[in-house]
Amino acid sequence: MSLRTTAIRLGTATAGCALAALAVTGPAAALDDHDNATKTSKTEKTEKAEKTAQAGKEDKTEKTEQTQKTQKAEKDQKVEKAESKPPVYKGRVTARSGLLLRTSPTRGSKVVRSVPYGKVVTIFCRTKGDRVVNNNVWYLLTDGTWAWGSAHYIANIGKVPRWC
Repeated sequence: MSLRTTAIRLGTATAGCALAALAVTGPAAALDDHDNATKTSKTEKTEKAEKTAQAGKEDKTEKTEQTQKTQKAEKDQKVEKAESKPPVYKGRVTARSGLLLRTSPTRGSKVVRSVPYGKVVTIFCRTKGDRVVNNNVWYLLTDGTWAWGSAHYIANIGKVPRWC
């Protein structure tokens, strides 16, 4: 509830109490104690307004703390997501006739597709497999399909891929 709404409700309640007292005691009593009642009601209103303002400040402080905690939690989640993603490795195909990508890191496995010479590919990881020209390392490529290509025919761009 906003501070303004609370103040309006308190003012309405105070006016209602004054009318009830006037109805019970009569107009003469109201005139006799007018100065005292005004001072008392002003003091009560001031105290109530101060309490309401303090409660509002406490609510704002709690909300600010909750917002800060929520923002920190969201930031931590983003950091965790960033840390959980494997790094992206790139390589360029060096086979003049194109690189054959296979279902497993062996020379006898089924050919899935071919990648043309000079194309940059995304590498997920590396593993050991059949030897191709004295190199037994194969890369798992993630371009469209998950397929294996011989590392002998892929030049790394940047860091060497991690092991699978």
